[in-house]
Amino acid sequence: MYYAIISEDVENSLPLRKPARPAHIGRLEALRDQGRLLVAGPHPALDTTEPGDAGFTGSLVIAEFESLDEARNWADADPYVEAGVYRRVTVKPFKAVLP
Repeated sequence: MYYAIISEDVENSLPLRKPARPAHIGRLEALRDQGRLLVAGPHPALDTTEPGDAGFTGSLVIAEFESLDEARNWADADPYVEAGVYRRVTVKPFKAVLP
């Protein structure tokens, strides 16, 4: 089943994101390579794909896991969590309907 991992950043998270990004992306690439990643990406702080120094307000990952517990454990191990980027992470089941 798919699970949505909805993360909200702390204020001014960009300096925390940058050093943790390679490890964060590596985990997402592993999900992609396993065929389990539906979509992933950050929420820009400004209405543009390139927010510059304004950075991001959070992230969304939708991926397939065996259970809600497995999805939560994966989310808890995110390098952004360890780096203090996220102030809150919510994990919920997701049912893909369209396209």
